[in-house]
Amino acid sequence: MNSILRWTAVAAAALAVAGCSFIPTYERPVAPVANSFPYGGANAGAPATELNWRQFFTDAHLRELIAMALANNRDLRIAVLNIQQARATYDIRRADQLPTVNVQGQISRAPNIANIESTTYSVGLGLASWEIDFFGRVRSLSEVALNQYLATEEGRNAAQATLVASVANAWLAVAADEELLTLTQDTLKTREESLRLTRLRFENGASSEIDTRQAQSLYESARVTLAQLQRQRALDLNALALLLGTPVPTDYRVGVATDQLQLPDLPAGVPAEVLAKRPDVRQAEQVLIAANANIGAARAAFFPRISLTAAAGVASSELNNLFQGGAFGYTVTPALVLPIFDAGRNTANLESAKVGRELALAQYEKAIQAAFRDVADALAGRATYGDQLAAQARVAEAEGARYRLARLRYENGVASYLDLLDAQRSLFAAQQGLVQTRLARLQNQVQLYRSLGGGWTE
Repeated sequence: MNSILRWTAVAAAALAVAGCSFIPTYERPVAPVANSFPYGGANAGAPATELNWRQFFTDAHLRELIAMALANNRDLRIAVLNIQQARATYDIRRADQLPTVNVQGQISRAPNIANIESTTYSVGLGLASWEIDFFGRVRSLSEVALNQYLATEEGRNAAQATLVASVANAWLAVAADEELLTLTQDTLKTREESLRLTRLRFENGASSEIDTRQAQSLYESARVTLAQLQRQRALDLNALALLLGTPVPTDYRVGVATDQLQLPDLPAGVPAEVLAKRPDVRQAEQVLIAANANIGAARAAFFPRISLTAAAGVASSELNNLFQGGAFGYTVTPALVLPIFDAGRNTANLESAKVGRELALAQYEKAIQAAFRDVADALAGRATYGDQLAAQARVAEAEGARYRLARLRYENGVASYLDLLDAQRSLFAAQQGLVQTRLARLQNQVQLYRSLGGGWTE
């Protein structure tokens, strides 16, 4: 028994002293993007990565929905299960670096020299074939598994950031649907009353049929818009239910107008620093590090593999004397395997590992570039939506004044009914545009928060 432990200690010491690694030195590639974001500005405030989603989204109802989605969403659940699977794979690879010791018991019955059958009982400890990792092959494979595990963790973080932003955007869309429905229903009532009055005037000879038909067309157009908005709200509720992982009642109401919602502004920062903190970019980098470590394992395959198998125990012909009077014995069997001819298998594996690293590098650079565009698009939106919203508000105000004046002119016989209908149509479109622009601006702020690396921390 002591001999096995002594051999194990010697092998471990040799591994610690003589062990080496053929993994290439990893250096983070230079980001293939510009040194600054377009429309970046110099806004004050906390970076997105320092604001968890509960701090960024202040509405209590929205935070409740996000928490529900994080608990129930199936995509996020799949990401968590992938982490657990990758962790188990890493644990297996890490266990390969340590020896496996088993208890071995045996009963054998065979004839002796005198051709008399005898029974032998034996029990002991056995050291399974353990590869002494002189050239770092097993450690390289463990490094590969570790970085694949870390990549799945980053993938889960990226999935959470996307889920948080998606729930927020879906909720904002439902809020805008409610506003547009209220606006359309009010407009429909106004146009219904106008149609009723126009018909009365026509029946009394005070107006022509063309005025009645124009009023009817405007009224039916409002009904068309109402049906479209009802369908759009149902679709948005369905999308929200899928994100939450649970049904949403058809009578669900946000109860908050888009002009009452405010989200924090965020500084853009330096691309190289900001993008490196995004979970999807970090996931791509972990895949690249794993591919780099795989080269070390492929290189080590060209060198000898040294393994150790050992066993020690006692044996006796009588079971009751096994642990007292049994004979002690042990075996130690080192083995060396040196590849001489493998038909180019190791060379092909090494070449495959190198190509795999180049592929992972290209995917990492693509992730950086896609993330840069993601941020740049959101910054372009932030730089322009403010002016667009202010202009749209002025359009709605002007169209409201125009409608009031057109109505006064029509009632006093100065303007035609066509002028009044045109003013009604333009006012409705301007009011719709105002709600839609507010929604687009809010969703762009959510997109900026996610693209700058926010949303994946609690």
